[in-house]
Amino acid sequence: MSRGFVKEDDLELAGTDLPERPVSLHTNYVTPDGLQQLQQSVKTLESQRPQYAARKEDPNAQQKLAEIDRDLRYLFARLESVQPVDPAMQPRHTVLFGATVTVEDEEGQQLQFKIVGEDEADIARHKVSYVSPLAKALLGRKVGDSTIWQRPAGPLQLDILNIEY
Repeated sequence: MSRGFVKEDDLELAGTDLPERPVSLHTNYVTPDGLQQLQQSVKTLESQRPQYAARKEDPNAQQKLAEIDRDLRYLFARLESVQPVDPAMQPRHTVLFGATVTVEDEEGQQLQFKIVGEDEADIARHKVSYVSPLAKALLGRKVGDSTIWQRPAGPLQLDILNIEY
């Protein structure tokens, strides 16, 4: 679009009216590491906020400030609803929240996943949310049990080899 059809006021307000980050309706279980991550995220954003708030004439700074404020609202809501779970207090023989589970799939490949809270989930680090289909397939199982993981690519049988907390 040509700049001739864009009002200056529109450019100044671009990005400052961001949609809120949706807050999950699930119980906000967190591991001790997950709680620490939430608290550290708040500290990081609060430390960044003043540098953008001071630049009132810069639309890019105002957009970044709007993002920071939105993310802080989300993090404060998450911290208000936090339900800490200490994995060290979980029974060792059953897959529960906070467990690191080693499984073997139908092709003999071993995989390891840690079951964590929604905000802590990071598949690249093999951390899955307790409300994910994978975690739901594993929760409540014991070493030696088999379960079916219902994936979009099709069901996959997993045998539970080890549970650690």
